[in-house]
Amino acid sequence: MYALVVDKTTPSALRLARAPRPVAKPNQILVEVTHTSLNWGELNHARQGAENGQVLGWDAAGIVRAAAEDGSGPQVGARVVTFGWDGGAWAQLRAVDTADVAVVPDGIDLADAAALPVAGVSALRALRAGGPLLGRRVLITGASGGVGRFAVQLAALGGAHVIACVGSEKRGAGLAELGAHEVVVGLDTVKEPVDVVLDSVGGPMLVAAYERLAVGGNLQSIGWTSREPAVFEMYATVGPAKTLTSFMMGAGLNADLSTLLTLLGEGRLSVEIGWRGSWTQADEAIDALFGRRVAGKAVLDVEPLGSGDDAAE
Repeated sequence: MYALVVDKTTPSALRLARAPRPVAKPNQILVEVTHTSLNWGELNHARQGAENGQVLGWDAAGIVRAAAEDGSGPQVGARVVTFGWDGGAWAQLRAVDTADVAVVPDGIDLADAAALPVAGVSALRALRAGGPLLGRRVLITGASGGVGRFAVQLAALGGAHVIACVGSEKRGAGLAELGAHEVVVGLDTVKEPVDVVLDSVGGPMLVAAYERLAVGGNLQSIGWTSREPAVFEMYATVGPAKTLTSFMMGAGLNADLSTLLTLLGEGRLSVEIGWRGSWTQADEAIDALFGRRVAGKAVLDVEPLGSGDDAAE
């Protein structure tokens, strides 16, 4: 089979090459991948922490080619979306735990489903961790990104007053249609305190967002795309109680993926794909993502398994 493997001599730290077929554990299914999406964290890992030759990737959708030996999970032929911290999504075949798999209903594009796991579930779980939403003011920084666009929609569905913060007017396009009541460039115009913050930017933005928290409010730190340090003024964290909480999405995504797929199928949630193309164009997609030229998710279409040697290796 073929996969995007780590190669730190290339600009993207990835190259398309032959790779060994994965061997499924008893609690895993074997999936022929049709689509995979890209996330900042895994791309940074490819550049900095991973070893050459590794097959990374968290999110993938495709068709089940072998059911789990322990009887759990979907059967052969099922259309599924999958997640795995161990990687393996950037390949033609993936072995993945059934606890991180959901069946994709007919009528939902597998490319859309591939965009859901990390971005969609992170948004859902971070909002849940932030507390009740109905009637509360929710600030989402980095709102034009993959997590941000899902968070805007889910917060609006939960009855919140949603403030979407972006880096430029252009990046804010379409967010009002997704449910944002306010779309702001930076936080200078946000004067009234907010109850919940989902921050994926970090750095000075995190500091500014924390300053705007109401008493009893909560900030969920879900990312750090700015790559800048956060420096608080003296005594900025001393005063009436409000909290800054570190966030990790975790695993066991099947129930939450099913929830998102239901909302998607009902037309109450949309998947915003800002870049889509063949995985042979992965370098282009990664460059656009790091260059902040992708509104929403970047999705790669994976070439199908061939016959003969390609299918056997």
